[in-house]
Amino acid sequence: MKTRLFDHIDLRVKHMEAGIKFYAKFLPQLGFVHEKHEPPPAGSPGPTYHTFYSAGGDKPSEFFGLTEDHNHRPNETRIAFWADTHAKVDEIAKLVREAGGRNLEGPEICPDYTPGYYAFFFEDPDGNKLEICCRANPVIAE
Repeated sequence: MKTRLFDHIDLRVKHMEAGIKFYAKFLPQLGFVHEKHEPPPAGSPGPTYHTFYSAGGDKPSEFFGLTEDHNHRPNETRIAFWADTHAKVDEIAKLVREAGGRNLEGPEICPDYTPGYYAFFFEDPDGNKLEICCRANPVIAE
């Protein structure tokens, strides 16, 4: 039986240091608590990676990775993180505001989504779209 449903997110950012500074403000509060920075091999023009892992030790870890790409252009793709409570959404929203998130919306109830859907929408410094959400009635596949 599967123990996880996704392995990782590999997000492009134009400027690695700005991305690390921004995401380090709130990803640990969502459970991505271990960080690893991986520069390209010496003399290599390859990309730089920075990873926020969800766990450590001998357990598989979901991770949120940043890859530097100076030519990155954001699109309409949105990454939504789960929060267990409205208070957690509010907490993360405050951290994102302090970190310099852009195009902030909410936190608010979003009745057009599903009843009880509470979310905070924002963009990172490069324009990537993100969200923190809490559902009063989680989606159950039939």
